[in-house]
Amino acid sequence: MATFPGATDAVPLRPLRIDQVDDLQKLQKAAQKITSILDLDQLIDKIVNDVAHSFGLLETAVYLPDEARGEMVLAGVHGCSIHSKGFRLKIGKQGMVGYVASTGQMRYAPDVRKDEYYVGCEPSTHSEVAIPLHVGEHLVGVFTASHPELDAFPRQQLRILQALCDHVAVAVHNARRFQSERAERETMSRDAQEARLMQQALLPKSSPFIPGFVISGLSVPVSAVGGDWYDFIPFSDGRWGLVLADVSGKGTAAALLMSATRGMLRSLAEACCTPGEVLTKLNSLLVEDFPAGRFVTLVYAVLDPVTRTLTFANAGHLHPLFIDHNGAQFLDTERGVPLGLACGDYSETTVTLSPGSRLVLYTDGITEAVDGDEQEYGLDRLVQHAVTAGASAVSIVDDVRAFANGFGVRDDATVVFVGVKR
Repeated sequence: MATFPGATDAVPLRPLRIDQVDDLQKLQKAAQKITSILDLDQLIDKIVNDVAHSFGLLETAVYLPDEARGEMVLAGVHGCSIHSKGFRLKIGKQGMVGYVASTGQMRYAPDVRKDEYYVGCEPSTHSEVAIPLHVGEHLVGVFTASHPELDAFPRQQLRILQALCDHVAVAVHNARRFQSERAERETMSRDAQEARLMQQALLPKSSPFIPGFVISGLSVPVSAVGGDWYDFIPFSDGRWGLVLADVSGKGTAAALLMSATRGMLRSLAEACCTPGEVLTKLNSLLVEDFPAGRFVTLVYAVLDPVTRTLTFANAGHLHPLFIDHNGAQFLDTERGVPLGLACGDYSETTVTLSPGSRLVLYTDGITEAVDGDEQEYGLDRLVQHAVTAGASAVSIVDDVRAFANGFGVRDDATVVFVGVKR
């Protein structure tokens, strides 16, 4: 392969020899393979080194645009002892690179000493070409090649270099886009993880300790963050507020609405209103503040351990499952639209919690989970598990996961379980 002075005294001859043409054709084919390299630094290093060795060039470089600062930044270089990565040239003002970036046209200096735009690197450089890297009309960079001979780039060689730069442009464009998208994904992943930690911090740290009762809760989001939540709210008179809710939608937007709803509900609940009054006031606030089409389904209950009664209001949520000596039933309320849709009031239902009775609040991520045959977990399976000895919020979620077996837990899954000891 032809080289440059300093290694041997052999240099490329003009016109190109047959073997050189063959080498350049091989290089063109190899250039197509670089489009599979998605690491930008690795890609540019391969470009400048492979082209320099194949063409016997003194120096090769790739500059990328910094559009915000109106500059071209040296991203990779071979053979230059003066300029290193990060070296900058003003677009339209400095160097052949700046000229090419401004005009979008190739610039060839057969004698760099006579070119007004040339910015020197190696003293032995006598000819240089700068070629724009375009994808469509978009400039993605500039490629430069330098040679120690005067007028060292024949027309045929310039054409091959331009053809090569078409491949280089696509490869650089794809690698930069991949790099940007990867950075965005990493940022989103970090943001989602932080949001998940914040959301988990809003959930109860432990279950209430109430003599004679066994109470548990669990919420498992289908993604990093979700719109389900549950809450245990202690009151000064010994009663407890129990909340289970599902915000429409998924992801960060649902989590933000969940957080806002939780804060308002806690504030209203501490005023010691009844469940129906709390939801009526909460709904009037959310109707004013919620974006169109967003809503919350929610069950808010107040447990009185002294009287062993539980009174709840339901804002369009799935009917609570109640199990006692009379069997299993799903409890309804007379009035209760989802929160945030329209103004209205909320009726209440009260049940007596006899020894051995159980109450289960749940979201549709439980009942609508499916197995490999697209069969839903459903209400019957929920009842069958809830009546078993040792049932709890955790055991219900575990049973749903075992049923789905990796196929179809498609929504946030949340359970609150209230059991009365015998």
